Amino acid sequence: MADWSRPFEDPIILPDGRTLRDAADYITSLPKAEQNLEPWQTAVEALIKAAEDRGPVMHSRIGMLRALNRHIERVFQP
Repeated sequence: MADWSRPFEDPIILPDGRTLRDAADYITSLPKAEQNLEPWQTAVEALIKAAEDRGPVMHSRIGMLRALNRHIERVFQP
């Protein structure tokens, strides 16, 4: 059985980003067109795996952060 109440090791920046359920609720509140984008689909897959104890919670956190920050260009400043 899935445990959607599992917390992230480090909360993510959402209105309430403490648990897998919070992240799933956030994704389902997005417009369908956005939900269907690859970064969000990857995040959903990682969330489901973490909730079903088939994958680490850290992977779901990383998936969420990558989807949330997909428009931010990372530039290396030596």
